[in-house]
Amino acid sequence: MAQAAPVTLLKIGDSMPESADDNEWGEPTSDAVLHTGAEQLPDPEDVVLASGHDITPERLERARRLLKEEGAAGVEKLLP
Repeated sequence: MAQAAPVTLLKIGDSMPESADDNEWGEPTSDAVLHTGAEQLPDPEDVVLASGHDITPERLERARRLLKEEGAAGVEKLLP
């Protein structure tokens, strides 16, 4: 049986340890791609899923109306 690699726990503020392969995680994501979601409204599908329900045509229509009438404030009502 193969042994598992040892696990190193990090504390808040610690940096990730350097690896032998500097590109292990791939290239960093450019700032132009990263966003918080505040720049645009979510899709109706995202609103339905955030409400904890399955996507149905009726729920998608309700989500579209919510986004149109209340915008981001309507979405905030669905989130804890």
